[in-house]
Amino acid sequence: MRAANLFALWRTLVAQDLKARYRGTLLGWAWPMLLPMLMLALYGFVFGTVFRARWPGLAEGDHLGFTLNLFAGLLVHGLLAESVGLAPGLMQRNSNFVRKMVFPLPVLVAVPLGTALVHSLLGLALLVGVNGFFAGGWHLSVLAVPLVLLPYLMLLYGLALVFAALGVYLRDLGQFTGILVVAVLFTGNVFFPLDMVPEALQGIVHFNPITWPTETLRDCILHGRWPDPGRFAGYSLVAAVVFAVGYKVFSVLRRGFADLL
Repeated sequence: MRAANLFALWRTLVAQDLKARYRGTLLGWAWPMLLPMLMLALYGFVFGTVFRARWPGLAEGDHLGFTLNLFAGLLVHGLLAESVGLAPGLMQRNSNFVRKMVFPLPVLVAVPLGTALVHSLLGLALLVGVNGFFAGGWHLSVLAVPLVLLPYLMLLYGLALVFAALGVYLRDLGQFTGILVVAVLFTGNVFFPLDMVPEALQGIVHFNPITWPTETLRDCILHGRWPDPGRFAGYSLVAAVVFAVGYKVFSVLRRGFADLL
C-alpha cells in the first residue's frame, strides 16, 4: 500500500479507537480534554498542598513549578505505557485482522501509539497554557516540541513492534511488560531532575528511553531552552536503529502469527 493510504488507514483506526473508548460515556469527547486537567489538578493538590514538594532549582514555595515538571514527565511516560505496555497482547486482541494476509499489521501496532499521542498532545497543550499564564511564561522554544517528539515516537514504535511480535509467541510477556513500564517510570527522571541522581546511578537514568525527551520537553516548554543539537542527533540515531530492528523483527515473526492465533 502507498504511504498516503497507510496513513489514512492509521488515522481511521485511531479515530475508531478513540470513539470506542468514549462511546456511551456521559461526557463523551470531553473526556480527552478533561482528563489532563483533572490529572494536573490532582498532582497539584497532592504534591503542592499536601506534600509541599519543591523542585530543585525553583523557589521554596513554587509548588506549581514542581507540579508542571512532574506533569511533563508523566505525559512522556504515558506515551510509552500506552503504546509499548499494550503491545504484547495486541495481535491476540485483533486476531481477525491477523488472519487477513493483505492487512498491513504494522499499522495496527501504531494505533495505540496514535491514541496515546492524542491524549499527550492535549496534555502538552495544557502544560504550555498553564506555564504561560501562571508560571514561567511563554517561550518561543515550544516550537521545538514536535522535533523532540518525533524521534521518541519512532523509538516507541520500534519497541512496540518487537513486543507485539514476541507477545504472540511468549504469552507471559504481557506480565513482564507491565513491570518494565513501572521500572522505566521510576528509573527515569519523571520525579526528579537529572542532576539529582548519584553519579553511580547516572548511567541507568541516562539510558532510560524517557530521560532525554522528558528533560528536553521541560527545557522547551518550562524554561525556554532549545534542544541540544548533539543530544538530539544521538537520540534520533538510536531511535532510527530501534525502529529498523523492530520492523525487521516484526516482519520475520509475523509469518507464524496465523498458525498461533
